[in-house]
Amino acid sequence: MSSPSASLTGRVITGPAACCTTARMRWYSGGSALLSTPGVRRDQQHPHDRLARARAAGAVFARTVAEPPWGLRLAGSIQLAVHTVVRGRGWLWLDDPGSAVELVPGEVTLVRGGPDHHIGHEPGAECLEPEDFRARHAYDGSSEDPRATVFLCGAYRFSGDIGSGLLEALPQVLTLSAAVGDPLREVIALLSHELAASEPGQPTVLDRLLDVLLVLAIRNDFRRSPTAPRWYRASADPRLNAALQAIHENAGHPWSVPELAAISGLSRAAFARTFRDALGQTPMQYLTDWRMALARDHLRTGELGMTHIARTVGYSSPYAFAAAFRRHHGEPPGTWRQRESLRTQAGPGNDRHTH
Repeated sequence: MSSPSASLTGRVITGPAACCTTARMRWYSGGSALLSTPGVRRDQQHPHDRLARARAAGAVFARTVAEPPWGLRLAGSIQLAVHTVVRGRGWLWLDDPGSAVELVPGEVTLVRGGPDHHIGHEPGAECLEPEDFRARHAYDGSSEDPRATVFLCGAYRFSGDIGSGLLEALPQVLTLSAAVGDPLREVIALLSHELAASEPGQPTVLDRLLDVLLVLAIRNDFRRSPTAPRWYRASADPRLNAALQAIHENAGHPWSVPELAAISGLSRAAFARTFRDALGQTPMQYLTDWRMALARDHLRTGELGMTHIARTVGYSSPYAFAAAFRRHHGEPPGTWRQRESLRTQAGPGNDRHTH
């Protein structure tokens, strides 16, 4: 969905990527302070719900005003799209307009990557490509038409397997309602206000608000969903919470089942049985998977050397880490990092534009 003539100037997208005269499209990179607790190393946060490590590698966000008729098609290459209506109404659907969901103020709709999705003033409305949509509605921002819809669209990219796994746990389309007084509603209002005009420090404010919006929305869904991921349900089990917190806070510690059982206040056998029933794997398998997930995230960023990564994820030397990584992935960590870098550069995740 990107345009070869669109350009990135600092953190603001200019040119044909902008939706209309009132849409401000901003590119955010590097995660957010929400997900980095002050005074706590990133590898020592308490992500028992894993949201703390589901860092967005970047996001594009726009506030749009459109008079009917209007419709917009968004590509399925967007890992996670976030939509909310500030004023008026809209409809969202995938392939079948007959299954469209209504977008109303106070609700947030998340759309996971895969098929293209469409937003329009009514189900089945003609939906334009982003640049055509921008051209047609370029002057709607000054409209006083009471039928005009004001809506916010966000497109997230995630770095790392933990963020990708979080997305896979979501349904294809998820709509959440925010009651009066719900922080989710307040964040939506703050986003709309912040995007209405350019102010000093705006990118920093938007960075925080975008991640707050996403975390609140996903957390609300998991809290109510009977199909929430196993790790989320297990984190609420008092028999397992302490052990999971210990693993997550210090993956580099040489944990053993007896030590984790003692932290949980259970016998070794009872802890191992409870852990497997809740998470579908043994404690040591879970620990290894967590360490490898952290290692892959560190390898992707390229910020740490092999010795530092090995120590961070619990291996005595880079050689021990490389051997464990090869057993887990079938190739050395250096080869994996090089291949992943090439894949990321060539993949569809580089599309930074919504409309």
